[in-house]
Amino acid sequence: QVQLVESGGGLVQPGGSLRLSCAASGSFFSIDTMGWYRQAPGKERELVATITNGGSANYVDSVEGRFTISRDNAKNTVWLQMNYLKPEDTAVYYCNADVRRWIGISLRSQGYWGQGTQVTVSS
Repeated sequence: QVQLVESGGGLVQPGGSLRLSCAASGSFFSIDTMGWYRQAPGKERELVATITNGGSANYVDSVEGRFTISRDNAKNTVWLQMNYLKPEDTAVYYCNADVRRWIGISLRSQGYWGQGTQVTVSS
C-alpha cells in the first residue's frame, strides 16, 4: 500500500508563513503528479497547486505569487511554502499523489490522499 503523511500545519497570523510537507511511503513504482488541495468549513475541496515529476507547477489564481510548490523525487516528498497568508487561506490542507503501482503484470496509476493538516490564519 501507499501512505502519504503530511506535516507543518498550525496557527499563524495574517501575513505570516507556513511550510507544509508530505512524504509518500510504501510499495510503488513511481509518482507522477503531486499536489495540494484544501477544504474550508462548509466548502468543497479545491485544488491549490500541483507539480509534475518534471517540476512543472500550476497554482490556483488565489495563491499565485504567495505559495510555492516543490518536490524531491528521490525522497518522494512534496512541499508547499505558503507566504503572506490570509484568513481566507484557513482550511484543512490535503496532499495528493498519482502513484504508479504494479498490479499483477500491469502498471497502473491510482490517486492517494494524505490525512490532512489544519492551517488556521487568524490574529
